[in-house]
Amino acid sequence: MKRLLVVTLVFFTMTAMYGQNKNARAVIEVDGVCGMCKERIEKAAIRTKGVKSAVWSIETHDLSLIYDERKTNLRTIQGNIAAVGHDTKAIKATEEAYLSVHECCRYRDLAVQEDHKNGN
Repeated sequence: MKRLLVVTLVFFTMTAMYGQNKNARAVIEVDGVCGMCKERIEKAAIRTKGVKSAVWSIETHDLSLIYDERKTNLRTIQGNIAAVGHDTKAIKATEEAYLSVHECCRYRDLAVQEDHKNGN
């Protein structure tokens, strides 16, 4: 009986390991307003171990990712993005991290949002 239990556990462990995708794709929304935000967001994502590609769109606020699920997960990636001052749907940046971004990147400020909409 013990032997059957061990074999079953090994089987499920191996299945779970093979079930993880080394080229998983995801799109997450990240708040930001400009090219400096784009650089900061992409850099924070790509520095996460297991992230292979990170491209953020200024217009849509979508961050397109390719990452290895065996090495990281979306929660970790979003945590690293929040740590450099940018909010995601799941994790909001701390006030300290948010205030560390350049003044023109303060996306929570409605006046900054309007300035960027007007091309400033």
